Amino acid sequence: MIKVQAFEFNPFAEITYILSDSDNLCIIIDPGCYHAQEKEELTSYIRKNQLKPQAIWLTHSHLDHIFGVSFIKQQFNIPILAHALAPEGIRMQPLISQMYGIPLEACPQPDQLLEHGDKINLGNITFDVIYCPGHSADGIIFYQPESGIAMVGDVLFAGSIGRTDLPGGDYNTLIHHIKNRLFVLPAETIVYPGHGPSTKIGEEIHSNPFFQ
Repeated sequence: MIKVQAFEFNPFAEITYILSDSDNLCIIIDPGCYHAQEKEELTSYIRKNQLKPQAIWLTHSHLDHIFGVSFIKQQFNIPILAHALAPEGIRMQPLISQMYGIPLEACPQPDQLLEHGDKINLGNITFDVIYCPGHSADGIIFYQPESGIAMVGDVLFAGSIGRTDLPGGDYNTLIHHIKNRLFVLPAETIVYPGHGPSTKIGEEIHSNPFFQ
């Protein structure tokens, strides 16, 4: 049984997720906590629920999804897992942050690099790693079949898709991978995106305007 807890953080309204199991083991997906009160909100939730952080998982390396990586790494001394192309993306973010005028604390590089088809664990619960570029070059999805959940970052939203005008983005690539790697999942799979509300695969197949 996986518990999914969502937090909306930083000026980009990014969604950070904590996934925890019945043994109180947890992983933190895309820690975007930026302000001091956001960092406190995240760590307070972990403390109050007596969770034991195991890792940071990154769906991709865009600025708003990595604001809190350094902080969480320092707090809990846990490994960072990200796609094999994430190191280059992370190296680009200080320049991107200057463009937005938002200071970025240096983000540590991943401890483990992932590829499409890899399997990673939260305790005894196994997730499939699905490579889904197009919004970013390093976009990956964490899919748990038995729980029927997919943590998709900015690949797919309720009624929309990730923007493709940023470095590493490509519209046709994104559409292709959504159709062939996301929309082949069961219709009842719950999609947890990096912005906005959750949705389901079946709902997006039938109603998302980008696929009608």
